[in-house]
Formats: sequence, structure tokens, C-alpha cells
Amino acid sequence: MTSSAIKSYLPWVVATALFMEQLDATIVNTAIPSIAASLHVTPLSLKSVVTSYILSLAVGIPVSGWMADRFGTRRVFGTAIAIFTLASVLCGLSLNAPMMTAARLLQGIGGAMMMPVGRLAIIRTFPKSELLGAMNFVIIPALIGPLLGPTVGGLIVHWTSWRAIFFVNVPVGLVALLLVFRYMPDYRSDERRPLDVIGLILFSCGTAILSWLLEVFGEHTLDPTTAVLMLVLSVALLVAYAWHASGIEFPLLRLSLFRVRTFRIAVLGGFATRLGIGSLPFLLPLLYQLGLGLPAWKSGLLMMPTALAAMGMKLFSARLLGRFGYRQVLVVNTVCIGITIGLFSLVKEGTPLAVIVILGLMQGFFNSLQFSSVNTLAYADISERDSSMASTISSSFQQLSMSFGLATGSLVTAWFLGDVPQTHRVLLTNALHNAFVALSVVTILSSLTFWSLRREDGESISKGAKAAEDAVPVST
Repeated sequence: MTSSAIKSYLPWVVATALFMEQLDATIVNTAIPSIAASLHVTPLSLKSVVTSYILSLAVGIPVSGWMADRFGTRRVFGTAIAIFTLASVLCGLSLNAPMMTAARLLQGIGGAMMMPVGRLAIIRTFPKSELLGAMNFVIIPALIGPLLGPTVGGLIVHWTSWRAIFFVNVPVGLVALLLVFRYMPDYRSDERRPLDVIGLILFSCGTAILSWLLEVFGEHTLDPTTAVLMLVLSVALLVAYAWHASGIEFPLLRLSLFRVRTFRIAVLGGFATRLGIGSLPFLLPLLYQLGLGLPAWKSGLLMMPTALAAMGMKLFSARLLGRFGYRQVLVVNTVCIGITIGLFSLVKEGTPLAVIVILGLMQGFFNSLQFSSVNTLAYADISERDSSMASTISSSFQQLSMSFGLATGSLVTAWFLGDVPQTHRVLLTNALHNAFVALSVVTILSSLTFWSLRREDGESISKGAKAAEDAVPVST
């Protein structure tokens, strides 16, 4: 297949897989209250269904980078889609919360091999001057998932059973497999590096314990002494991994890449910002359904403006970054995200739906610009030789931040709620409002991480993308 043909079809291949992944995530969030009632558990306790999926992504992503280098992007990407589709069926057949969590963990393994490999194929196919446009094209179709997910999920839950929401992935998965084997390029590394098994154990155990600790602490099932000991253990494992990685030739995650300033700021700044953003897909359906008393299908409709705005923002992000630069855009936009999160604390019974829609549009607009910026800035000063490792590290930290964001949002809400039953509508709404305020403050403070950027940082991507956009309209 020619280079031009790969550039034409590859974004569609990756976008189809991301569409399936995003559709699944948003459908599950909308159906959480119904799943909780069916499985006889509290809604907040079902955060394990969401966080377990994201946690397995974060743990499995480093291995997927090694697998892509060893076995090739086409084989790994196709296997990932097959596993994800099979796990979706198992989710729909789950009889209790532990079974659902196990199936979601398997889904996460499929997603872990899907996300970084697709991103790696894009990075290796497109030069930096075309990278922003290519990334945006991939994200726009993928955002159809969040657009359809809440609505389709709400309608399915309203008219049939929540189990049916997982079977939607089957036809999408089959289409994605067809596209992979026809159009996915087969990139692999010339260097056969061994798998860092010790590093995998240290990193996986450290991140797993930390996320589990956040989950159970939110349920108040651990005494303070045990919680502190678990926290110390998780931190010790992660520090041990950092020490281990610095002393071997082929570490699981090569942390020396953090010496590249733009990569460090993009990854760590994006991690901090996503702590606030990552909690919204879980907390907003709770606010709409349990706090405002809306049915699942109406809650799903209220999630649509966010996806619509995110899709629209992709058409302007290249021009904004080309004109104002990464530094100014990220500092201002992060503050705007924090303010938007805080404004959801004003949503209550009687709030006009138009106001909620406007907030959703603002959220989608700012979130989309943020993700486009940090996801491309990370590769501005990364060499082609290091692109695979950079994609692996960036994807790992991105998923860890989303996992911690979900757990933190639930933890903060449970802390404000105290010992009051989660069925108490008024007090649950108040707890959610307080959580939005707290997450707003955290997000605004995270904008400080982008002050160390220089005005010219990222120009190899933003200026090239703007020049190309001004010369010839992007069409793929």
C-alpha cells in the first residue's frame, strides 16, 4: 500500500476503534444507576466497574508498547479489538458486580493494546507538521461515541435491559477488525528489546494498590492505619520501579524521556488537569438521575452537547494554537475548564435545561482543546526513535489520571455525603455540588504546571498545522 493510501485510511482505522471504546465508556456511565439497582449495590460503589477498566488500561499499556515493537502494529491492534469485543459480551452476561468488574478488566486489556498502538501508527505515519490535523481527524469520529453513547444507553436502559448496552460493541468490533486487516500498516521496531518483567510487576502493583486504596477508602471500609500502610506500600513500589528503571538498558517505561521539557510538561500537566475532568463522566449522570430525578434517557440527552462542542472545537484548535501558542492556550484553557466544573455546583431542581446545555457545550469546548493541545505537545521535541516509548508513557499517564480522577471524584463526594444513605436525594445533590467546587479548585491550580512553557514551544506542530490548514483544506 502506498504512503498516500496509508495516510488516507489509517485515521479511519484508528478512529473506528476509538469510537467503539468511547461508546462503551459513555454508555456504562449513563447506565450506572440502573446497573446498581439490578445488582443490588449502591451507585457510588459501582465506580469499581469504571475504574477497573481504566486501571487495567494503565497497567496493560506499557506491555502493549513492547508487543507492538515485537509483533507489529497490525497483529496487536487486531487482537486488541477481538479481546475488547469478546469482553463486551461477557459484561452483558454478568450476574453480579464482581463478574462485571472482571469482564471490565478484560475489556481494559483489549483497550490497553488498542490506544497506544493506534496513536503510535499515527505518529509514525504523519510528519510533525501534519500531526495535529491527523490527531484531530482521528478524534472527531471517535467523539461520535460520546455523542451517541449517553442517548443510546439511556434509551436502551429505558426501554429494555442495561445488559443490551454492551452488545452494541459487537457489530462495531467486526467492522473495526475488517478495517485493521485491510488498511492497518504493520510497523515494528528494528530493535528487539526484552520485556522488563520486574518493572512490570513493580509498576502494575504500585498503580493497582493506589487505585484500589482510593476506591475502598471512599467506602470507609479501611481503618486509618491500614490505609496509610497501603499508601506507603504503593508509593514504595512506584519509587522502586523508578530506581529499577534507571539502572537497566530496556526498562518498561523509560523515565529519562521526562528530561525533554515539553514532553514532561505535557504529560504531567495533562495528568493534573485530568484529575478534575476524569470525574465528570461518572458524577454528572448521578447528578442528573439521582439528584435531579431525571430518567436515564434525559440524562443521556444532557451529555450530548459536550460531545457536539468537542467535535466542533477540533475544527478550530489548529488555528488557535497557531495564533496564540501552546503556553497561552493551555494556561487560559485550564482555568476555563476549572470554572466550568465549578458552575455545575449551581445545577439543581428547577435549573432551566438551556443552562445545563450551555454548561455542557462549554465543557466539551474546553476539554477538546485541552486534549488536542497536551496530546500533540508531548511529541513536539521527541525523535522518531523514541516515538514508541513516548506514546506508551503518555498513554499510561493519561489512563492513570482518568482512573484517579474517577476515584477522587467519588471519594470527595462520599466524604461530603458522610454516613447519609446515597438514596437521600437532597443531601446527595449537596454532596455532588461540593465535590464540583473542590474539583474546580484542583483543576484551576493545575494550570500552574503550564506556566513553565515557553512562547515558542510546540511550534513545530502548531505552526506547521496552521500553515497547512491555510494552504489546503484538510480532507481525508
